[in-house]
Amino acid sequence: MKNKTAIIILAAGSSSRLGEPKQLLEYKGKTLLRHTLDEASKITSQIVVVTGEENPRITEQISGFHKIQNENRAEGMASSLKVGLQETIRLFPDTEQFIFTVCDQPFISASVFKALIEKKKNSPKGIVASAYADTLGVPVLFSSTYTEKLFNLNGQEGARKLIQQYIDDTDSVSFEAGSWDIDTPEDYKKLIDL
Repeated sequence: MKNKTAIIILAAGSSSRLGEPKQLLEYKGKTLLRHTLDEASKITSQIVVVTGEENPRITEQISGFHKIQNENRAEGMASSLKVGLQETIRLFPDTEQFIFTVCDQPFISASVFKALIEKKKNSPKGIVASAYADTLGVPVLFSSTYTEKLFNLNGQEGARKLIQQYIDDTDSVSFEAGSWDIDTPEDYKKLIDL
């Protein structure tokens, strides 16, 4: 199933609460964005990165990968999901399942992506989400049967809306470290102090 799986990395956020691009924060010798890319690359070559405003340092991080700029990022998360999905379908029309992930979960690893794919292989459900901190969220795998529903998201709606709406068609894998994400300088300081 690996060659039928695409990973879409949502990296268009403006990091307003952080005050600097979270994509470029360093952890263990790599930027968070590069780390996410490297882990995704262990799973599939079908990777699309959705970027925000033009930033040469971000572009440098994703050299050699497919990227698409979301010029409507101010409209919210749904616009990035849709831009990434559209570009993925254009580049890889045979994709049967899409994993959406973000670039500010420092503990993301290839094993999490692999667990989502493995769970989907053995599950009749159309969605497989990551479980952490009493919630279900990203990274999340959607079967291509959800393509239209993903395109119908609007504004700040993201993957979580569909997970909640179709909870009966959602399976999950445990990713407790997924609760770590970097939104503020305090979050980053906690990570560095670990």
